[in-house]
Amino acid sequence: MTSSGTSVSAPKRRRSLALTVGLALVGLNVAVAVLTLFWTPYDPLNASGGRLEAPSLLHWLGTDRLGRDLLTQLMIGARTALLVGTGAVVIGAAIGVSLGVLAAFATRLADDVMAATLDILIAFPTLLLAMLVVAASDSASLWSAILALGLAISAIVARLTRILAKRVLRQDYIVASRTSGTSWAGVVFRHVLPNIWPTLSVNFALQFGLAVIAEASLSYLGLGAPPPNASWGRLLQEAQGTVYTAPIGAIAPGIALVALVIGMNLLADGLRDIADPTRGRSR
Repeated sequence: MTSSGTSVSAPKRRRSLALTVGLALVGLNVAVAVLTLFWTPYDPLNASGGRLEAPSLLHWLGTDRLGRDLLTQLMIGARTALLVGTGAVVIGAAIGVSLGVLAAFATRLADDVMAATLDILIAFPTLLLAMLVVAASDSASLWSAILALGLAISAIVARLTRILAKRVLRQDYIVASRTSGTSWAGVVFRHVLPNIWPTLSVNFALQFGLAVIAEASLSYLGLGAPPPNASWGRLLQEAQGTVYTAPIGAIAPGIALVALVIGMNLLADGLRDIADPTRGRSR
């Protein structure tokens, strides 16, 4: 009996640890981002420090090639990453969930057309689709990057929502609800959305991490947030020429980016286990 109890509790401890670590990593980034609204070690535009200074008591992570405090830039980058990730997921969720629910209620022909369109959009890599949207705008900006990533995410969310909503609509209690006089709008808000939301929330967490990586890639290519908005991707791009003489300039934003993405993935994994308790027992 003790052996059985141990085998059951071990996966639970691993899932709990993954969720805790994920929350800690994401929470740390959120705390840093909120802190930048009130305080940073230096003004983000202050370039009075020496060029490529080593870490010291004045500049804990040193300075970049322009003489700016690297820790300050890194902190502002956390705020940019969270803003882009949150904005992209909100846009993607609003558009994707709406289209997915409509597709679930559509006629067979309309559903087939929408499904084919979503498959075509999903076939495009998220970064490539975002680059096309940003390039189509007048100039690269933080908001154009958020909009581009949100549109790219919406196709993935729409397809998942369509599949989940159609599965719910086939249940017997939907027929009973309609028979009792519940409108289709009532069915959506009382039955469809509450039942598909746990799975969607897991996907949103995963898409958040992908949006952060995509924004860093756009900034690295010069299509993301323009100066003076600090971005981890642009910090990596600016540090590539001095990676051997001042490696901290590339290491610090790289670690910050990886930590946030890993934290979101662990958080998504924890949410998946909460949404589907039987999943852990099948491992």
